[in-house]
Parts: sequence; structure tokens; C-alpha cells
Amino acid sequence: MKDFLATFKHDTWVMPYLRKYKKLLALTLFLGLMTFFCGSALMFNSGYLISKAARHPYNILMIYVPVVLTRAFGIGRPAFRYAERITSHNWVLRIVSDFRKKLYQAVSKHAVAIRQNFQTGDVLSLLADDIDHIENLYLRTVFPTVIAWTMYVLIVLALGYFTWWFGLLMLLLLGLVVIVMPLWSVLINGARESRGRQIQQGFYTQLTDAVMGLGDWLISGRQQDFYDRQTKPISEIAALRRQDHRFQWWRDFTIQLIFGVICLALLVWSSFYWTTNQASANWIAAFVLSVFPLVDAMQSVSQGVSEWPSYQRSIKRVNALDTAPIDDHDQTKLTEPFALLRVADLNYAYPQTQRPIFHGLNLTLTAGEKLALLGPSGTGKSTLLRLILGDLTPDAGAVQLNDVPIARLQNERAQLFGVLDQQPYLFNTTIMNNVRMGNEDASDAEVRAALKAVALEPLIQSLPDGYETVVEEGGSRFSGGERQRLALARILLQDAPIIILDEPTVSLDPITESKLLDTVFEVLQDKTILWVTHHLAGIDHVDQVRFLEDGQFDMAGTPEELYRREARFRRLYELDRGQEGV
Repeated sequence: MKDFLATFKHDTWVMPYLRKYKKLLALTLFLGLMTFFCGSALMFNSGYLISKAARHPYNILMIYVPVVLTRAFGIGRPAFRYAERITSHNWVLRIVSDFRKKLYQAVSKHAVAIRQNFQTGDVLSLLADDIDHIENLYLRTVFPTVIAWTMYVLIVLALGYFTWWFGLLMLLLLGLVVIVMPLWSVLINGARESRGRQIQQGFYTQLTDAVMGLGDWLISGRQQDFYDRQTKPISEIAALRRQDHRFQWWRDFTIQLIFGVICLALLVWSSFYWTTNQASANWIAAFVLSVFPLVDAMQSVSQGVSEWPSYQRSIKRVNALDTAPIDDHDQTKLTEPFALLRVADLNYAYPQTQRPIFHGLNLTLTAGEKLALLGPSGTGKSTLLRLILGDLTPDAGAVQLNDVPIARLQNERAQLFGVLDQQPYLFNTTIMNNVRMGNEDASDAEVRAALKAVALEPLIQSLPDGYETVVEEGGSRFSGGERQRLALARILLQDAPIIILDEPTVSLDPITESKLLDTVFEVLQDKTILWVTHHLAGIDHVDQVRFLEDGQFDMAGTPEELYRREARFRRLYELDRGQEGV
């Protein structure tokens, strides 16, 4: 219970929407309760009617009221069920709409930071699954549980009104179904899921290491050992799933047995309580039969509650997202064309470790200038990009465009920055639609012109569907260089003055890399470019080169200056051109 309350202590995804749509939620729960009430009432009246009719009433009017009630509850049950489904899904779709808007705002707010560590599609897929889990939390857990508990209280009070000791007995038996069994399920399922995640995570690590060392396994002749190591965790996960199926079967069987005991208890109790005269005996079958519709209502609680560990992880994950909206009151726009990017006396340390990355870093980039930023991994190149884009806030110092702090330009960021990184994401739609995402108002002619500028026109014209060719998810239909050119065409349409190139050629072969860089700098010749790269291929395209090391610029100057005066630069330059022996 403590863990459950802690999950919602600082929740901004689940509880606020329970309050926002509380009236629709109340209607949904009422309709759900009426659905099962009509089901039980239908069986109750049917039992009474059958018993009454079996005694051959001397007048049809003696059973007219039960007949009418049976018909009313028979119609009411599916009607309330249909209305409950409509309202519950209406309620869920409303909050899911809010969820998705909130999710995409959070992701887009830190899109560049996310892309440096994950595939955007993977992130959205993962978070979309989280939204589905929260949706199921309502449909499969919250609604059934609240309805079942409400019926539980009403049934116990109603039976307690007739006989207090029998009300206590039902409190115990039904409590086993709606309280004890769900708690048992969540404890068992939580432990099993935790064990499954541990096995799965260990398996991923082990499999990666094994594949990387596959040659050693083959050379040593231990192919069977390799196979056995990989099949063991698969077998363990399969065993956990079999245990889960067995547990569910026995749990549901136990619930059925408890309801069997409840039916027998009702039969015995009603036999004593309702046999004072011949007429009252008709109520025996009515009470016993009314139990059966309750099985579906109360049995689903255990399954819904058992899925809580999955829901809990999703709730924690989405609550970890930064969903705070940008303060529009603090936002502004550049009143003049971009002229200067300035990083002044920048200090920054990682919040988790407080390890300083930059101390008094300075950088100036004028409109139209091209700068290459180099340095070993872990020196802060990507962190500097995130600070320039406004994804991170410096501890001290400033990042400014035309003397305006970048934090005040976040609403205009898409108009100021274009980003081409290692793996630009392409969507499962046509070439035209993918490129037009750079500027939704662009005409077909402008999209084709952008594709022609990045030298993709011959390739597209050779395809059967031409410009309407579906790119497929992640751009899998095209090579790495072709995907980068499609993303570059998108940037051309975006027409932002500052272009960030975050190692866009890292996964390309040297020939494709050289051709792509030539194209990039040719079509972006009038743009300001900040290019993060790990080597010096294509360095002749830039005006400035900066080497970042230990939080400072170790070397700075034009490519010609550095080649002339810096032996380290000269050696790296020659190595990149295969001139190591020169």
C-alpha cells in the first residue's frame, strides 16, 4: 500500500484526469453498476417467477409483476452495458487525447536530447505503450474494481439487513474474492514480473557479449556451450509464463469454488429464512440465482489488479518526463535576422554527479560562418549542442542569439535551428510527405526542388511510384546516405538560419561520406553551420575548427592555420586521408 501511494504522490498523469472528468467518470461507474445490478435482478426475478409459476397460480395477474420486471431487467442489462461501454471509452479517449498531446509536447521539448541516446521512433513507441497501459489501468482495473467493491458493500448491507450474522459471512466470503485474491495476485505477479525483467536484462547483456565474441566460441569449438547459454534464460522466461498460466487457472478455479460456497450458503440461509409459509418459499431460487451474474463482475478484479506492476512502471516513466510548459510570458522573437550566436563564460556540471563539463567556455559564430567542433568522446560536444539549443540550462554564463538568451526563444526554435544528426527519423509515408515535414506549407514544386538540390531526383524518378514511394518505418527502404539526403531536403524546406550537424556521416562509408558532405555544404552554403564530427574528413568546407577537450577549446583556428602550426592537427588530417606514411 505504501508503494502504491508513493506512485501517485507526485503524479501528474493519472489523478489530475480523474478530477478533470469526474462527472463523466461518475456516470461511467453508475452505468457499470447498473449493468450488473440488472443482471442480478434479472436472475432474481427469473428465479422467483419460475418458482411462482411452478405452483400454477390461479390468475395470470399473480405473476404479472415478475414477468414485467424480468422483461425490464432483461432489456436494461444490455442497454446499460452498451451505454457503459460508450461512456467509459468516451472518458478514456478524452484523457488519452490529453495524454498524447502532453506526451508529444514533452518529447518535442527535448527532441534533440532524446535523439542523442535513442531512436525517436523507439522512444515514442515505448511511451505510447505507457499510454496504453494507463488506458488499461482505467478500463481493466479502476472501473471493474470500483464497481465490484460498490456491489460488495451493497450486498453485505442488504443481506445484513435481513440477518446480521449472514451479512458477516458474506463480508468474509466476498471479501476473499474482491480483496484477498486481488492482493494475492498482485504480490505473486509482481514478484514474477520482477524476476522476468532481471532474466531478460541479463539475457540482453549476455547475448550481446556472446555475439561480439562469436569468433572465439567457434575457434574454441564450444558451439554447444554458446547455444546452451542462450537457451537457458529463454527456458527460464518460458517457465515463468507457464507458472503464471497455472496460477491464473488455480486462482480463477478458487474464485469459482468460493462462489459455489456462497450459492450453497444462500440456499441454506434462504431455506431457513424464507420457509415460514408456502408463498415465501418462492424467494429461495431468487436469492440463489442472483449470485451468478456477480461472478463476472468480481472475478475480473483479480486479473485487473494483477497487472498493476506493469501499470506502475508506466506511470513512473511518464511522470519522469519534463512536461512543464514553456513560459510564454518569458518568450520573445528575434526582431532582426540572425546575425550572431554567442556562448559567453559558460559553466555547466552534470546534475547527477556534479562533475564539471565546462568552465568559462566562450564561442562566437557569425551568420553564414561554418564551424567544426571536434574532440574525444565524453568531452561534452553533445552537451554543448543541448545547451545551445536550450535543452539544458547552464549553471552560469549565457547562450545568446543576437544578444537574446536562447531560453527566451524556445517557441521559435524550429524557425531558428535545423538539426541533421546520425540517424534522422523518417516516417512510414511517402517521400513527399517526409520532406514536407520541414515546411507543411511548401508546394509540391518546392519539395521536388529540395530533393533535386540534394541529388535525389534521379533515384526517385527510377522508382515505380516516384515521389509517392513509401519510405517505410525509419526509412528502411533506403541506404544510410539516401536517408541523410532525405533529411537534408527536409532541412532545406525548413529554411532555418542555423544548422546543427551532429556527426551525420558517422555510419557511412568514406565514399558516401565524402559525397554527402560535399552536398551538405553546397546546398547550405548560405547557412550558419555548427558541425560536430569525430574526424577531419571534409574539414576543408569550414571556416573555423575547434578542438574541445577537458571543458575548454584546446585548438582553434582555420583549417589552414591549424595545419600549418599544429603538428597534432596535421597528423590527424593526414591520417584521415590515408597518408600516415607521408
